[in-house]
Amino acid sequence: MSCIPRLTIMLRACGYRMTSQRHAILQALHDGGHLSPAQIYQRVESTGMTEATVYRTLEFLAENGILLVADRGNGHLAYELSGESHHHIICRTCGAQMEVDPALLAPAISQMESETGYHLNAGHLTFFGLCPLCKQKPQERA
Repeated sequence: MSCIPRLTIMLRACGYRMTSQRHAILQALHDGGHLSPAQIYQRVESTGMTEATVYRTLEFLAENGILLVADRGNGHLAYELSGESHHHIICRTCGAQMEVDPALLAPAISQMESETGYHLNAGHLTFFGLCPLCKQKPQERA
């Protein structure tokens, strides 16, 4: 089932309307999960949307809490629809990734909030490290 009606309500609550560009990008993300701006553009370019419009719309949707942005390392971003909290671990060597159960991080996030007084926006965190296979390989020395 599409989440577009829920996202339309979220946009309207912020005082904005669902444009055809926003709808196309949200549908592309609904169909495909975590996508880079280039991947999103490939999926919506048949609508006549320019790459600049894709970037502006992604920025707008992220600023308004409709999309989550994840740093995939080396400055590469991926976008996904907002919703339930979830987190990832990405291997810096081979790029393998896996989701992390939010319950594992909940105590640490709660402790950070109580110790700092901050309310953390921790709905989507990305951790980087070495996967079990790459960890076993001898590391090249620079």
